[in-house]
Amino acid sequence: MTVFDLAVTDALLSTTRAVRKRLDLERPVPRAVINECLELSLQAPTGSNKQGWSWIVVTDAKKRAALADLYRKGAGSYLQDAEKESAAQNGDSQDTRVFSSAVYLAERLQDVPVHVIPCINVEHMVENPPRAAWAGVMGSIFPAIWSFQLALRARGLGSALTTLHLRCEDEANALLGVPDGVMQVALLPVAYTIGTDFKVAKRPPASAVTHWEQW
Repeated sequence: MTVFDLAVTDALLSTTRAVRKRLDLERPVPRAVINECLELSLQAPTGSNKQGWSWIVVTDAKKRAALADLYRKGAGSYLQDAEKESAAQNGDSQDTRVFSSAVYLAERLQDVPVHVIPCINVEHMVENPPRAAWAGVMGSIFPAIWSFQLALRARGLGSALTTLHLRCEDEANALLGVPDGVMQVALLPVAYTIGTDFKVAKRPPASAVTHWEQW
C-alpha cells in the first residue's frame, strides 16, 4: 500500500494559492515543465471517462497581449469597482488584498510568460441544457485544472484561475482558432513564483459549512 507523507501532501493542498502579484514576469518557463504538469492533470477523473478536454498553451507575446486586452475588455470596471466596495466595507481585509492583486494581474497579464486555456468538448450538449448537464461537463474539466495547478505549485510555479476573458469568448475563439463544439472554461496565467512561502488562507471551519444527513 502506498503511504503518502501527509505533512507534505497537506501543505501542498492548503497552500496552493491563486498567485498574481508574486508571479515572476522575468523568468522563462520551460515547455517541458508545462508538459509535465499537463501529463499529470490528464490523470484526473472525468464524466463517463470521456476525457473531452483540450489545452491551449500560449507563449507568443502578441497573442498574450491580445488575450490580455480581451481580459481587460471583459473585466470592464468590475475589478476596480469591487476593490473600492470591499475597501469601503472591510478596510484592510483579505478580500481587499485579493481584489488589489486581481487589478494588478489585469494590468500585467500580457507580461505573464505562459497563458494556459483549458477547454472541454461540448458538441454533444443539447440546446439550453439542464443544470445537471453543465455540472457533468464542468466536473469533467475542473478536476484536471486543479491537478495542473497543484503540479505547478509542487515545481515552484504559480497560477490563478481566471474567467473574465470569456466575456469576449467569440473574439478569443477567433484569436486562438478554437473549433466549434469546444468551449474555453478559464485562462490560467502561469509563471514561477517569487518565493514559495505561501500560507494557509483564512477560511471558515468545515463545521460551519458542512451539513450531515440533511441541510
